[in-house]
Amino acid sequence: MDQDTVVKALMNPEAYDVPPEKPIKLIETHISYIFLTGKYAYKIKKAVVFDFLDFSTLERRKYYCEHELKLNQRIAPEMYLEVLPVSEQNGEIRVGGQGNIVEYVLKMIQLPSDGLMTDRLERGEVTKDVVDQLAASLVKFHAKAETSVDISSHALPIKLKARWDEQFSQTEEFVGIVIGRRDFDILREGVEAFIEKHGPLFLQRIKEGRIKRCHGDLHSGNIFVIDGRPQIFDCLEFNEAYASIDTIAEVAFFAMDMDFHGRRDLADYFIEKYIEYSGDKEGKMLLNFYKAHYACVRGMVTSLRLKEKLEADKRVPIREKARRYFKLTIEYAKTLA
Repeated sequence: MDQDTVVKALMNPEAYDVPPEKPIKLIETHISYIFLTGKYAYKIKKAVVFDFLDFSTLERRKYYCEHELKLNQRIAPEMYLEVLPVSEQNGEIRVGGQGNIVEYVLKMIQLPSDGLMTDRLERGEVTKDVVDQLAASLVKFHAKAETSVDISSHALPIKLKARWDEQFSQTEEFVGIVIGRRDFDILREGVEAFIEKHGPLFLQRIKEGRIKRCHGDLHSGNIFVIDGRPQIFDCLEFNEAYASIDTIAEVAFFAMDMDFHGRRDLADYFIEKYIEYSGDKEGKMLLNFYKAHYACVRGMVTSLRLKEKLEADKRVPIREKARRYFKLTIEYAKTLA
């Protein structure tokens, strides 16, 4: 069944396993449809294929729904509930119904939208205490996170270079649009020199067991702040390599996001508290390297929306947002020489 038909059907309150408490609101990202019903949120994977993911078949979308459930129950077990089939019978489409399965949804508790950390940052409501709690919870999460020879292999210098080469290739088409040629060259030169120079440090991090199956997408858009307490959600599920990272890379991602939102004070405090609680002083040497990576990733992903004409965040024009990410990328890159 065409996915657009399913999406349209799920705007009908009668299609749900639990009657919606509020009018249904649809949120669309470049890889998901999320239906908010008041008490619960239901996520569908878009039937899309990119260089970094493949949700093209129903079987794949089921697998990644189940994988997302498993990963997020490590860190938000009360929020992530179950995976349900979407079925069609006698022309009616229902979540958890009988008949031919046409899609799968991940069912979650819907948290208050005004609790999203990104919005709270704009309102000046994110305090050092919240960041302190986040650092402490992240240290505990990392301590229990899975590691293995396969997971650690993703942080080998040759793998890091390959990932950056992929990133350069994906970013190349936006040179002259949201990033200048000279800045692009500065980035490439800085990154390549850093990887070559610090190969022994990357290998030492592997030896110490610092490479874990982390959250993989730790920014303020994936954190709620409820009653003064942070709740991380939405672990990256679609690409194991992207989430099998050095724990300090995860720290760098969130710190970069704070820098992007003009809160370097919170970024610096978060880093300080994470290192205090984890004892990972050596990791500081890698922070700007990984900050540059994630700023570049966010710049590229934001730029993709220019092609899709999907402007999810209308408060900041997409083009300007991408330029800001790349400006931050170059700022970090200039410290790598």
